[in-house]
Amino acid sequence: MVAQRKGASRVSEDPEELARVSLQAVLLADSFTTKFHPITLERPKVLLPLVNVPMINYTLSWLESAGVEEVFVFCCANSKQVIDYLENSEWVSLPDFAVTTIESHNSVSAGDALRLIYERNVIHGDFVLITGDTISNMSLRRALQEHKERKKKDSNAVMTMVVKRSKPSPITHQSRLGTDELFMAIDPNTKQLVYYEDKADNSKGIIHLDKSLLMDNPSMSLHNDMQDCYIDICSPEVLSLFTDNFDYQHLRRHFVKGLLLDDIMGYKIYTHEICSSYAARIDNYRSYDTVSKDIIQRWTYPLVPDVKFFGNSAYKLERQGMYRASEILQARSAQVGPFTVIGDNSKIGGNTKITNSIIGQGCSIGSNVTIEGSYIWDNVTIEDGCKLSHAIVCDGVIIKSGAELKPGVILSFKVIVGDQFVVPSYSKVSLFQQPTNQDSDEELEYADNSSGIVEFAGTTDKLSSEQSKSLEMQGWPASELGNGGIIGYVWSICEGSVEEEWRHSVAPIPSNKLEKALQAADDELELTQDSNVLPTSGELKSDSNFSDGDDNEDSRDDSIHFEKEVEATFLRAVHENIKVDNVILEVNSLRLSYNKVAADCAGAIFYSLMKFAYDSPYGSSSELLQNTTNIITKWKKLLKYYLADMDEEIEVILKFEEICLESAKEFTPHFTKILCHLYDQEIIQEDAILRWDDEKKEADDSDKLFVKQAEKFIEWLRVASEEEEEEEE
Repeated sequence: MVAQRKGASRVSEDPEELARVSLQAVLLADSFTTKFHPITLERPKVLLPLVNVPMINYTLSWLESAGVEEVFVFCCANSKQVIDYLENSEWVSLPDFAVTTIESHNSVSAGDALRLIYERNVIHGDFVLITGDTISNMSLRRALQEHKERKKKDSNAVMTMVVKRSKPSPITHQSRLGTDELFMAIDPNTKQLVYYEDKADNSKGIIHLDKSLLMDNPSMSLHNDMQDCYIDICSPEVLSLFTDNFDYQHLRRHFVKGLLLDDIMGYKIYTHEICSSYAARIDNYRSYDTVSKDIIQRWTYPLVPDVKFFGNSAYKLERQGMYRASEILQARSAQVGPFTVIGDNSKIGGNTKITNSIIGQGCSIGSNVTIEGSYIWDNVTIEDGCKLSHAIVCDGVIIKSGAELKPGVILSFKVIVGDQFVVPSYSKVSLFQQPTNQDSDEELEYADNSSGIVEFAGTTDKLSSEQSKSLEMQGWPASELGNGGIIGYVWSICEGSVEEEWRHSVAPIPSNKLEKALQAADDELELTQDSNVLPTSGELKSDSNFSDGDDNEDSRDDSIHFEKEVEATFLRAVHENIKVDNVILEVNSLRLSYNKVAADCAGAIFYSLMKFAYDSPYGSSSELLQNTTNIITKWKKLLKYYLADMDEEIEVILKFEEICLESAKEFTPHFTKILCHLYDQEIIQEDAILRWDDEKKEADDSDKLFVKQAEKFIEWLRVASEEEEEEEE
């Protein structure tokens, strides 16, 4: 759904109050963590490009469209950059939408930020609390209305948190955004939040509930399938609570948990679940990758590349999710694949192949370059023969001829990689030295002074002997470092974190890690199947009116997400030449994550094959048929893996009918020929086809279209089957 325009969100029982108090928002432009180091040493996170648009523009665009009239942007680390950007942007000139910055060099947490805002006395009523790395298109109207109605009945109802269904992976115990598995307990009748735990023992899938919690809440749904969207509707009392409790630093770990455990004051937090709308926070590199893909696949509409909004230049949307700016110089032999964005004034050389990637403005990409699943920011130079796989390359980086970036590499601003140099997986390279005592992601990120730059050692093109020695141990020759090999500091991975780097990387989970985790998940499932285990998730209704129809809608949305995820996995396999066995591992992970069965996987894979055939170039109907049979033949091992019995095979036939009737009618005249091909390739057995025919006998004529088309083929199968039975007798 498109977010409501201004005015639609402001709901109040008192018309005079509505006229007197405008809807305000507090936007935290600092995450107070180091998860995006070393990049955020040089540029604040909210100004990092997300599909070639600064993150903060997505947040401000949504607030403006949702009816917010006044936004206070709190700036801390690199504050001058944020203030300068906003002062020179279109946001300062919008009518009925005021953006005011509040700067602090002493705040080290979200709690400090909210205490300072309380001191400024700028908030005059209920307000939206959000971080500048949150993307959404939801309407605030119903959530605001619920909050105000609850507050009218109970003055202790001080906060409403926006949540969304999102099943964590049972393999990695993390969400698709790369965040830890989150457990919530919610009263199914009132939607009151009674328990919140984001640091459970994920290795065992165990949480510990106090007996008093169960005694005080006779009706309670326990969830591990909720995503915290970090969009909160707050009463002004929230600010005073932070002021009264200086121990409140982190919004969730301290404030939310603190209120849930406080039996004296009796303050309450409620939830508002969204279903068809989008909301997600970019908390780490994996969520950066996930949200970028969601934008390209248009889940965030209207905040998409081909729709003009503040801070972006309109792109042209082409087939297979490919977006191009108007001023691009591309060689005829260059290939730009699906789910790719190419920015203005970028040049692409001959025989270069780019897929599932985002290219910024003013980039120069040479010939015979391969870029897959990567994020290339502005003014990057990539010389001939380079290979980049699932990497982030910041502004001004130069990658010289024949260099290679392995999956998970982060190259911060203006780093230079020399000729033929191979940067190992998960390496982080910056012109800033790594701090001697590297803060963990649980620590706070400090700003220094009015310059807005965090103080660390200066830039260099040499590495210390100690660093060189360390890198030699990892297989990096010290002679190459800083001498045409690489200009910048290679940050070391903290001890104990080497095995966990893949969790938060833009790179796909390595197949060996996935296989190991999948085996562990299967073992755990076998242990729990025969036990009396409390279900980890109850059921909540949707945004409005709590109807069964909304539950069905939520299920449909889930199925659509699953199908798109499988399609994206298949396309990545096509363009990266990934082995079928590894594709099966990834699809199995999605199956467990979305709680799907083999028939769902079979249907989604068949849809992906047919869509790929449909989207491939063809000049005539016969060429479409040839494309389709070739693709089915090539990928039959993948499809057959999920066709263990007749039910799955029938699901494929039903999916084929659906495709012909709804999404690609061009396949309709070829239904029988493609069905014959599936039979010839031993993908679908004759028993499944005959059962499909039998099940259609009592159907309406409108549902027998393809049975009638395949009538001769079905009759031939029946005769052949009968003759075979007679021979056996």
